[in-house]
Amino acid sequence: MTMETSIWVGTRKGLIRYDRQGSNSGREGWEVGNISFPGEPVSMVLADAGDNSVYAALNLGHFGPKLHRSEDGGKNWTEISVPAFPLAEGNEADSDSADNARSVEQIFCLEKGLGEGEIWAGTIPCGLFHSSDRGESWELITSLTDMDNAANWFGGGTDKPALHSICLNPEKPQQLRVAISCGGVWESNDGCRSWESRTQGMRAEYMPPEQAYNPDAQDPHALVACPADRDKLWVQHHNGIFKSIDGGQNWSEIEAAGPSVFGFAVAVHPQDPDTAWFVPGVKDECRMPVDNKLVVTRTRDGGRSFEVLSRGLPQEHSFDLVYRHALAIDSSGTQLTMGSTSGNLWVSEDQGDVWQELSHNLAPVYCVRFAS
Repeated sequence: MTMETSIWVGTRKGLIRYDRQGSNSGREGWEVGNISFPGEPVSMVLADAGDNSVYAALNLGHFGPKLHRSEDGGKNWTEISVPAFPLAEGNEADSDSADNARSVEQIFCLEKGLGEGEIWAGTIPCGLFHSSDRGESWELITSLTDMDNAANWFGGGTDKPALHSICLNPEKPQQLRVAISCGGVWESNDGCRSWESRTQGMRAEYMPPEQAYNPDAQDPHALVACPADRDKLWVQHHNGIFKSIDGGQNWSEIEAAGPSVFGFAVAVHPQDPDTAWFVPGVKDECRMPVDNKLVVTRTRDGGRSFEVLSRGLPQEHSFDLVYRHALAIDSSGTQLTMGSTSGNLWVSEDQGDVWQELSHNLAPVYCVRFAS
């Protein structure tokens, strides 16, 4: 079974590429290939976007988001266009006008499209953007954010609603699913011309009881679809873990999974929709591992039971939080990698049974991605 040969790690202080060295396993099998954008926050990376190119999104605060593309594995980068909301009517000549209500604050997710040169992006505040020319220009999908429901969406961990998950379906090119915090899960089956809510069965315990099942109040932290069966979906929600076997038409809540059902990240096996991984924690004010012990939970039977995986992970004095894009699985379904807010990075080459630490002194990790 072929394993991926590189790991891209986006951190608060730059983008690091780790490369596999020969047949060595564990920590000895990986070394730093190169470091890009030293000192700059890298909020998202997209590797192998169909043409061996790599995209890196930077969040420069006062200077706004930036987007770069590399054709040579990160040795050289070209700055390209950034997704942007249209200017408010009447303010075309003044992009700094106070009346121009929305501007992209962060590129929160990047996904390869189905066609050559296609890329999708999700942003804060909530926006879904499409590029057909490798990021040289972007189109806002207004059909999503112009819906009446969008006025009800609100920020979860961010001040404004955030679109963080995009799931495409190669077998159904007109289908696209997105997840918004807080705004629920939405699906289009007509090439983004119209959208339907997909939150039946999700609940928001932080809302008044009469609003607990309001679709617009749901806070999915991450949405993933199994590549082998795109209608088998998993969501790590603020309330816990939810699973759908019918493309999001209905969701079932999993109420017991190791030390906690709260977390941000979820990964699903690329061939087995019943196998998924989560990183539990204490929610709300604490945001840290339960009992200061970092573990990963794994189900192999669709959520009926879970294993708690801890070998190689810190089991005392751990304050590691794993963000929604900081857990990844490779295309073989064998390797996992994850990075934490404490600057730790791990890899597992046996589906999470054993973890090897690749680094313990990075800046906080925002995202990780395997690449060939």
